[in-house]
Amino acid sequence: MGAQLRVYRQKIRSAQTTKKITRAMELIAASRIQKAQQRVAASAPYARAVTRAVSAVATYSNVDHILTTEPEKIERAAIVVFASDRGLAGAFNANVLREAEELTSLLREQGKEVVYYVVGRRAVGYFKFRKRAFEREWIGDTDSPTFATAQEIGAAIVEKFVQPPSEGGVDEIHIVYNRFVSMLTQTPEVVRLLPLEVVEGVEEPETEVLPLYEFEPEADTVLDALLPVYIESRIFNALLQSAASKHAATQKAMKSASDNADKLIRDYTRLANNARQAEITQQISEIVGGADALSSAK
Repeated sequence: MGAQLRVYRQKIRSAQTTKKITRAMELIAASRIQKAQQRVAASAPYARAVTRAVSAVATYSNVDHILTTEPEKIERAAIVVFASDRGLAGAFNANVLREAEELTSLLREQGKEVVYYVVGRRAVGYFKFRKRAFEREWIGDTDSPTFATAQEIGAAIVEKFVQPPSEGGVDEIHIVYNRFVSMLTQTPEVVRLLPLEVVEGVEEPETEVLPLYEFEPEADTVLDALLPVYIESRIFNALLQSAASKHAATQKAMKSASDNADKLIRDYTRLANNARQAEITQQISEIVGGADALSSAK
């Protein structure tokens, strides 16, 4: 009984230590999620303004720009996967990687070759463990993303997009990330970034003819200036959404771990009390038995 009681007490101490760690991580994530939400909200007006500007040029001009023109045949597609550098976030990374795998299967069914760009150590480890090649990686900047990282990613994928597939270029680019919905919900999101899909164009009645505007400078020059900014803003927004989702997932996972530790402590405390009571009962029985034996000997 004594050995069993020592085991229960050791498990209680282990659960208490685990609870201290998970509780601290929960509080850290809770403090970071507020700042992450504020950054997402602050980036939204700029992203909307850039989207409207690009939509106006793309909708009301008859210019065939490489970033807005759908190719006749799509041979190669790129997927940019946004994961996190750290784990302990529940199904956060698993969800976005599963979404990327589903997108990969869909693209390959359409006869397209798929190449990857990965963000976050968890995504890098996922591909390296399975010995799957990827073009580039970005790590160390997922908890608090900077705009410089978005610019670097945007420049890398636009450079590949303007190259012909025969020289290692791609015909379309998709991004996969977790979109922050609420503290309890983070949804994997797939967006085709290039060729550009105008999502906020001005709607006109079907019977009306869309007007053509004159641009100064030329529409080509305007698109050349706006589209890289648009791509960078979309990527930066995906980075911020992913960071906010990761902190929320970490907080939820650590709260669940703390609750489980509490349950373990209660269960093992009950078992330890039962074991202690059984040990005391056994000792009393031995004492009474010994006393009875001594009385009988006299």
